[in-house]
Amino acid sequence: MVWNYPGGGIDANETPEQACIREVQEETGLIVQELELLHETDKKYTYYVKSFEGTISLDKTLRENEDILELKWIGVNEYDYFDSYTRPMLELLSSKIAGRIEL
Repeated sequence: MVWNYPGGGIDANETPEQACIREVQEETGLIVQELELLHETDKKYTYYVKSFEGTISLDKTLRENEDILELKWIGVNEYDYFDSYTRPMLELLSSKIAGRIEL
């Protein structure tokens, strides 16, 4: 099983930030309150969600969520869960926020 961050495409007339907020809510039920751009390459954006509200939940009535099998909080040190794209983003996040928060 591969674990990924919430994500997806950017809709027409939507900024990358708005797409992140929408995708997180659609895929996890969480409402993003504050985010920060972590990485951008080839029009692929990765954000660090600094704060959110709500309870994690999976809405299987949304067609976009059909391929999601499970939602789960994963510790940052549980490297076996992360794929070849996710792990480097986690490492980038760790280096970027070192000293600002405790992971």
